[in-house]
Amino acid sequence: MIQLFRSKLAKQITVVFFAFLMVAFLLTGVDYSALGSSSAIGSINGETVDARTYESIVQQQTEAAQRQSPATLSLEDVQAVRDRVWEQMIQQRVLEAEYERYGIEATDDEVVELLRTSPPQQLATAPEFQTDGQFDLAKYQRWLTSPGSAPYVEALGAEMREQILRTKLLTLVTSDVYLSDAALWQQYRDRNEKVRIRLTAILPRTVVPDSAVRFTPAEVEAYFNEHRDEFKRNRTAYVSGIAVPRRITAADSTAALERARALRAEIVSGAPFAEIAARESSDPVSAERGGDLGEWTRGQFDPAFDSVAFRIPLNTLSDPVLSSFGYHLIEVTSRRGDTAAARHILIPIEVSGENRDRLEARIDTLDRYAAGETDPAALDTVARMLGLPVSPALPIQEGSRAQLGRQVVPDVGVWAFQAREGEVGEVIETPDAFYLFRLDSLVDASEPTLAAVRPAVEDAVRDVKRRELARNVATEFLKRVNEGSTDEQAARALGLASQDFGPFSRVQPPLDNPELVGAAFGLQPGARSGIIDVEQGLYVIRSIERIPADSSAFATAVDEFRAAAVREARQARVRNYLAALREGAEIEDNRLRAMQRAQEQQALQQPL
Repeated sequence: MIQLFRSKLAKQITVVFFAFLMVAFLLTGVDYSALGSSSAIGSINGETVDARTYESIVQQQTEAAQRQSPATLSLEDVQAVRDRVWEQMIQQRVLEAEYERYGIEATDDEVVELLRTSPPQQLATAPEFQTDGQFDLAKYQRWLTSPGSAPYVEALGAEMREQILRTKLLTLVTSDVYLSDAALWQQYRDRNEKVRIRLTAILPRTVVPDSAVRFTPAEVEAYFNEHRDEFKRNRTAYVSGIAVPRRITAADSTAALERARALRAEIVSGAPFAEIAARESSDPVSAERGGDLGEWTRGQFDPAFDSVAFRIPLNTLSDPVLSSFGYHLIEVTSRRGDTAAARHILIPIEVSGENRDRLEARIDTLDRYAAGETDPAALDTVARMLGLPVSPALPIQEGSRAQLGRQVVPDVGVWAFQAREGEVGEVIETPDAFYLFRLDSLVDASEPTLAAVRPAVEDAVRDVKRRELARNVATEFLKRVNEGSTDEQAARALGLASQDFGPFSRVQPPLDNPELVGAAFGLQPGARSGIIDVEQGLYVIRSIERIPADSSAFATAVDEFRAAAVREARQARVRNYLAALREGAEIEDNRLRAMQRAQEQQALQQPL
């Protein structure tokens, strides 16, 4: 048993601690060794970052993310992993500089003591170290001294050393955090003092129609000249694509129903439900638990599913149930009022039979005649062969996803900024269709002319004018209430939204704008604000009631409250400190350029 555990542990530790040993770049297929000694992808505070180290960690974290995801990771998902690894490397480098700056060290004795007494969570919960369901420190310590644990102990020790260094640094950074009684009372009051208000909203887009807004070309030009930075364009890709839809037929639905019936018959004949669910169900989360859905409340699931689940007898296998997800086999294990627990097997309605054969033939044509081609005409050629239109997607801003028609398509938004103009990508599969895209052009970030962005500038000017007109409506509202109308009457006469909120505290307000919250607590009961102009619109607040915080309750709980408040203040200090270190770091990010250079070198080394 302990040998089996060591095998599992070896995999875990390899992922966490030995990522830097890997040199195979399965993720990108790029061999950075082609760059020789110049395989740096950037620098952090003047210290270069090796591409192979970076890519191996990316590979490990991508594999970990894929294991946790029920669907194949998109290129956008992978890019998010790459960026996260880059940020982790930055933080590690700046922290190492801080350890050196403050002379912080972790002695071998400190590492050994922490390793002996405080195992990582993945070890503390391992079955091999449990006795009667509780972590057994003696078992763990015996393993630490066993000969076979040596390579793992070394890696664990490295983690412990980093933990000690970071703890010492952050303790030093937060050592002077102190909160006076006055500051504590202020925090307590913020959490416990409450108000009730009437809020009247004068939203420009609601109260002022487009027909009421007038502006001149000169005003448009003046606005553009004053706000040029707002209209700067990020790097933009222009792509065209074709889509081969997955069209579900009546035959596909019949095939899914027959499959569900066959699985039901298999279970009725004695096959374990859990085994069939793990093998056949298309719901990956419940399939891992033998189909178990746990407990849910009526209304949480598809109505067709709920209707059957709250009607069939307990511990009885249902006939196939059609929902928007496909066919389900349901077995309810408990039910209490509007709460039930069940397990299920999901059989989706998918393209099948002759329909699937036809679809696969069309996808093979895409692959054979266009995918990966550098001749831009390849996409047009395969489109004519299949009788499909080539359609331009919406312009893709760097960092965003592609949209073809109404469909948002993964991967293209990453691929387009790494491809060459005219290049055709690989076939992209989604639940609804197969896509193939061509990069038509790539435009660098730029400051556009007024002619290029005139519609957007006109919209901005229209919003400014609309807000000015909305202010007139707000002024009329205040005039009416000052003359004796209630807020409700004045709002109704002007077609404004007006409603009560609260009681609420400063720290849990129903309003998402801090200026509105501050105004609500700044008014005495019965008082009314002026026009509050915030990004979302114009508002008027009337204070209805103020419920003060209880000072005697504060005096009783002050010690407990102090401990929690100091802990939160230290956490905030740490967040701000780490953010400041990141902000002050000198970063040179050449990851994309290095990858392109490596691909070019690889291509040159390929035999003709």
